[in-house]
Amino acid sequence: MLDQMNLSAILRQALVGGGEFAEIYFEEGSTTAVLCEDGNIEKVLAGTDRGVGIRVISDLRTAYAYTNEVTGTALMELATTVSRAVRGKVFEQAIALKPREVGAGFPIEITPDGVTLHEKIALVERGNKAARDISETIRQVTIAYRDSHVKCQIVNSLGDFIETNRTGTLYLAQVVAAGADVIQTGYEATGKFMGHEIFRERPPEEIARAAARRAVMMLGARKAPGGLMPVVLSSEAGGTMVHEAIGHGLEADLAGNGLSVYTGKVGQQVASPLVTVIDDATIPNARGSFSFDDEGTPARRTVLVENGILKGYLYDRLSAMKDGCTSTGNGRREGYHTKPIVRMTNTLIAPGESDPEEIVRGVGRGLFVRKMGGGQVNTVNGDFVFEVTEGYLIENGAIGEPVRGATLTGNGPDILKKIVKVGNDLGFGIGTCGKDGQGVPVSDAQPTLLIDEITVGGAA
Repeated sequence: MLDQMNLSAILRQALVGGGEFAEIYFEEGSTTAVLCEDGNIEKVLAGTDRGVGIRVISDLRTAYAYTNEVTGTALMELATTVSRAVRGKVFEQAIALKPREVGAGFPIEITPDGVTLHEKIALVERGNKAARDISETIRQVTIAYRDSHVKCQIVNSLGDFIETNRTGTLYLAQVVAAGADVIQTGYEATGKFMGHEIFRERPPEEIARAAARRAVMMLGARKAPGGLMPVVLSSEAGGTMVHEAIGHGLEADLAGNGLSVYTGKVGQQVASPLVTVIDDATIPNARGSFSFDDEGTPARRTVLVENGILKGYLYDRLSAMKDGCTSTGNGRREGYHTKPIVRMTNTLIAPGESDPEEIVRGVGRGLFVRKMGGGQVNTVNGDFVFEVTEGYLIENGAIGEPVRGATLTGNGPDILKKIVKVGNDLGFGIGTCGKDGQGVPVSDAQPTLLIDEITVGGAA
């Protein structure tokens, strides 16, 4: 482990060519993954990996290198390699390392390493059977299980020495149902930084059946009507809207380089006065939570938009140095082989005051979205498109027949200003967010929302 090495000397060596900041990031992780496809266990993977990355920031530029040879000699050589990539003012400050208090973190009741591989395979087989028992129209079932335990140590030239542990569990089901001339897919997942107690909250059968029923139900659905119309987004829909329509655009590396529609708009109205947007890495056990980010900055709750007014951006250490402010604790990385970049954690639209059922009753005709799928956004202009995986017509204030094939298209700031009702509920979705070739675990959340007008892609 790093605490057995002369870390101050390694940091000093990394800065021998100049630089304002140096950091050593150590990671050791173990993972188990089980995949079931077409009724067969196709993959069972179990392994460990560990390595170290060293970063130097000099003149607001980054030099980064990594190795999986964790010895004092290897790290000193790595520090020398990084130092050759920078030129700048000599770092003259003393480097006196001091452990940072991490706190209790998220207690784990049933650690994955205390569960046998046979039991983990059984969880996947239970989900496969439950999904196939729903209907004869089920053609394909994919069930995936994954657990991980990662230990990180972060040491930097400011004197911080931080050690954290993260244990996470993920379970997902994807089901394909087919009719005479229609094929539909249902998806459902759960994932948190917790152990096997996660299956007390949602047993594997419940997750698999939800995916299967969604696929089967959509077989009988007619094509969604297209055009401009009111849309109610259920709190069950997940937070794709907040993640894509505004979240990425508030990451400071994009906003600071003019690659966001929200660049230079702090203090301006960017959403309806009913909308407050928060990024919160402190939510217990949530998939995007942690005690310290991957740069050693404590987790925090950051209000990004308050009552429609943009309050600020998400920062990592480098973007904060560029803007002359402090990091918001959003420096994240996929692993020791990648440098940290600005990323969301758990991003949500805060609940409002409206009753969700009253919101629906107030719509004469429109679309009710119970589940959203993937989405894409152009952060430069704010344009986005989202897939609706489970939607229903709203007719005379009531949720009616299911429809399939709908998409939602619009512009982030424009649509956020068209939110006219915000429910008093809150529902979470999970995912793995990709950016710059890196994926990190996140969650998104929103209450029930009424958008008074948005373009629905569907049948003409």
